[in-house]
Amino acid sequence: MTTSPAIQISSLARSFGSTQAVAEVSFSAEPGRVLALLGPNGAGKTTTMRMLLGLVRPDSGHALIEGLSYAEIHNPAGRIGAVLDAGGLHPDRTARQHLAITAAMIGATPERVSQMLQEVGLAEAADRAVRGYSLGMRQRLALANALLGEPTILVLDEPANGLDPAGIRWLRQHLRGFAARGGTVLISTHVLSEAALVADDVVIIDRGRSLLSGALDQLTTDRDLEQLYLSMTSTSTTPTLDDTTIDQETLR
Repeated sequence: MTTSPAIQISSLARSFGSTQAVAEVSFSAEPGRVLALLGPNGAGKTTTMRMLLGLVRPDSGHALIEGLSYAEIHNPAGRIGAVLDAGGLHPDRTARQHLAITAAMIGATPERVSQMLQEVGLAEAADRAVRGYSLGMRQRLALANALLGEPTILVLDEPANGLDPAGIRWLRQHLRGFAARGGTVLISTHVLSEAALVADDVVIIDRGRSLLSGALDQLTTDRDLEQLYLSMTSTSTTPTLDDTTIDQETLR
């Protein structure tokens, strides 16, 4: 009996007007592993993640979670947790209030809220307004929100943004622990040194196309990740419209 990968991206494509954000992206992510999606700004990383989460409809191809599209999943909070933007927080609400609202929507308990605040290191700041949080603290709150439903899959877009070195180490350990318990992690990042430490597998995409995918240790037997990445991508070319801008304009 064969089982579907936790995440399966097949020949995914999406254009916004005359801009081809994603042209041909394919990869899979398996339980118990961390997969890092690498590519320059404008490569199509965020758009790919948004298609996986049902926020953008693909022009062609498939983005499946355990064999289903996001719209087909019953109780998605219990299957997949996502952080695409840690900035969408109400400045006058506290961390506890943010999590309590999500908990009420998905059926999580107040005890789970307290557990997550402790787990991400925000217990002491839980009743302070978010307007006084650093970017790193907002990232921790967004991760706590994604984990409330006890998902088996995490999808995180640039999760280390705003974290100091201690925070980055904490995040790495958390993601490695999540995978060690059988979870699947998909992250996008431009911090190659951190990707080399946290990822089991990598996918390199550029100009909307997946160029290379596989186990990190096998892809870097004769060179490090930075050398591999630079040899595959057009990093000297400045994109005219980056991935995040495309998504923001499309969703307005």
